[in-house]
Amino acid sequence: MAEELKTVVKSRVIKTELVMPNDTNVMGTLFGGKLMAWMDIAAAISAQRHSDAPVVTASIDNVSFKKPIKIGDTVTITAHVTRAFNTSMEVFVEVIKEEHIFKKIKHQTNTAFFILVAVDVNGTPMKIPPIIPETELEIEMYNESFKRRELRIQSYKKM
Repeated sequence: MAEELKTVVKSRVIKTELVMPNDTNVMGTLFGGKLMAWMDIAAAISAQRHSDAPVVTASIDNVSFKKPIKIGDTVTITAHVTRAFNTSMEVFVEVIKEEHIFKKIKHQTNTAFFILVAVDVNGTPMKIPPIIPETELEIEMYNESFKRRELRIQSYKKM
């Protein structure tokens, strides 16, 4: 049996949530921690699809909140693996809010890179297959991942 090629599209996740009152703070906007949890889940599912293994989050690059997300907004989170290293994966996560569902007003509110590590049943990091980028954007993100990885390593050393 031939080994399955692991393309970026096979790791793609699309998660949609409706912002309800219990998801929001006193200003009626989505809790940042709630959004981070949704993003983390999407990233984990993406990494698990690629690695065929359980994963743990090792780090999250900067997450900036560009626009508030309010009660009644629809939030769509997309995630996909950009690069698979030895045991870790870089996953790009993007958040789009849809303000007025009938008017279809959409805004990108957040992006982040998550680093997740595939682990075995004992929690030991395990080797994962490489990922194959196909589109121009996938190839660009794949190639730029080494720069982002080097910046992360330098940041870890400073801490």
